[in-house]
Amino acid sequence: MSSETASSKSAAFIYPKAVQVWLMIGVFMVFMQVVIGGVTRLTGSGLSITKWEIVTGTLPPLNAAQWQEEFVEYQATPQYQKINEGMSMSEFKFIYFWEYFHRLWARSMGFVFLIPFLFFYFKGWIDRPLLRRLGLVVLLAALAASFGWIMVASGLVNRPWVNAYKLTLHLSIALAVYSTLFWTLLTTFTHYPQVIHTVLLKKWGLWIAILLGVQIVLGGIMSGMKAGLFYPTWPQMNGEWIPSVVLQRSEWDSLNFIQYDRGPFMSALIQLMHRSLAYALVVIVLWYFYKAMTNAPKGPFRSALPLLPTMIFIQVLLGIFTLLYCKGTVPVGLGVLHQAGALVLLTIILFLNYHLRLNAKK
Repeated sequence: MSSETASSKSAAFIYPKAVQVWLMIGVFMVFMQVVIGGVTRLTGSGLSITKWEIVTGTLPPLNAAQWQEEFVEYQATPQYQKINEGMSMSEFKFIYFWEYFHRLWARSMGFVFLIPFLFFYFKGWIDRPLLRRLGLVVLLAALAASFGWIMVASGLVNRPWVNAYKLTLHLSIALAVYSTLFWTLLTTFTHYPQVIHTVLLKKWGLWIAILLGVQIVLGGIMSGMKAGLFYPTWPQMNGEWIPSVVLQRSEWDSLNFIQYDRGPFMSALIQLMHRSLAYALVVIVLWYFYKAMTNAPKGPFRSALPLLPTMIFIQVLLGIFTLLYCKGTVPVGLGVLHQAGALVLLTIILFLNYHLRLNAKK
């Protein structure tokens, strides 16, 4: 068989509905894993389990003695000694639940992936392009799990919180897993006959996706540094449009970037960048929406387009309210909704970019 014939056959491959449903479940589970991770972080639960046990860690403590053993190990951590000293057993069980649930959900995803995959593979329902994409998803998922423990370990020695940069790297890899899997899901559906040749829409659709990725990374760093607690006001930052600490040359020291919690400089800088990019994204999205509605033909791209400005306004409002309620602690409900909103926005822009490239190879 010639390579051209093989390519044509691959392009014409029809994926069974069961494969598509399986991938949809996978996308949902990764989405929820990121959300559960947000709850775990905002409730301060991530350091409650001090060991990384892939097999034996599947079962939670089953009796009072096991609970006491886990509690004693947590009491040896900086987080307990510097922040949660005097915590009751019931309070410990609460934070333990969220970290345990976060890890259990990750393990569940492994089983949900592996068992159907083996069945579909031996049935011949997975072709080479899909196999390659799934291989990349597995690789990224393994990387996310590894960095998850590296992140947790950073908060078990000296400092009472996980390192903000390592947290952000863990989140970024998780978003890469989600994006790759969602894009993989889209490739299993029959291509619409729509072809959009507008270079401007393709170019700026990609740029919006890139800027959104940067914005989510900044949000991760801001969350890890608890930067919202330093400037819980809007539209100004404690009465200033640009915090004066950012304008002081002496503060632009490498130690302030590495040891970000030694003063307010990094919290001010990251929050200023996060706010500024949010404003820029709103302007760009509104302009893009106008251009796309003017130039794009009717079809799935144009039908989904209004979701983009709608969701970015919702996301901005969630960000503002999360910030305003940062009075001593980050509000868990609003913080989780803001993180989930970022994922929904990412999903929309990925969907739009996919349909802009329907005329390209799968």
